[in-house]
Amino acid sequence: MALKLAFSPCPNDTFVFHALAHGLVPDAPPVTVTYADVDVTNTAAQRGEYDLVKVSYAALPWLLGDYELLPCGGALGRGCGPLLLTGDAAGPRLTDGDLTGASVAVPGERTTAYLLFRLWSAGRPPARIEVVPFHEIMPAVAAGRFDAGLVIHEARFTYHRYGLTELVDLGAWWESDTGLPIPLGAILARRGVVDPARARSWVRESVRRAWADPAASRNYVLAHAQEMEPDVVDRHIKLYVNEFTEDLGVEGHAAVTALLQRAAAHGLTPPLPPG
Repeated sequence: MALKLAFSPCPNDTFVFHALAHGLVPDAPPVTVTYADVDVTNTAAQRGEYDLVKVSYAALPWLLGDYELLPCGGALGRGCGPLLLTGDAAGPRLTDGDLTGASVAVPGERTTAYLLFRLWSAGRPPARIEVVPFHEIMPAVAAGRFDAGLVIHEARFTYHRYGLTELVDLGAWWESDTGLPIPLGAILARRGVVDPARARSWVRESVRRAWADPAASRNYVLAHAQEMEPDVVDRHIKLYVNEFTEDLGVEGHAAVTALLQRAAAHGLTPPLPPG
């Protein structure tokens, strides 16, 4: 019976999961793949729709009862955090961090990007928040529909094309404040359906095969890259697929714990379960 696997069509995910999705990982079961933005998988996982699924680390407190975190396959690193951008009209008013009454487009209520924004903006004047699919945020801010937008993924390479300006790099803020890398996306295995030890082996082998033969996944990655130029695709993979993708390690786990403990302390997420 095929396992239900869900991840985004972004280059880092298609690069990492190419081997597993194409039956190239020895001893791994066949999988059926769903491609969906992380805001979709966050809520679908809560309904138990997938066996292996990529979600935001910010969504973990709602999911760890039914899923186990795998220490591989996810996105965590340095210099790769979300950016808060603004257009020309709102720029002068917002540059000092005054978001009073500002309209801000965010990519999802349980995304790590929005959680970092809420932690950064704690104690600042409130903004008006609207959830918008991440690929629509920059055009919407450029068109003046929103005063600012919270962007993720390859947007950090392309926002200048829209005439936008960076207000704050939330990843840089997090790293400066904690000294830890930024936990962005996690891979979860559904309890009672997937053996987590075997799943770790499948995912880690898929990562290693991606690194060993990058050309093997090239056409697959580009086919799902939403018209990204090859150079942007390469920069995207280099930034988001790193040593933490193979193994979170002590520092990676510390970053995840710090993020979610701080979020719980601010009342933004439920407390983490013991262990």
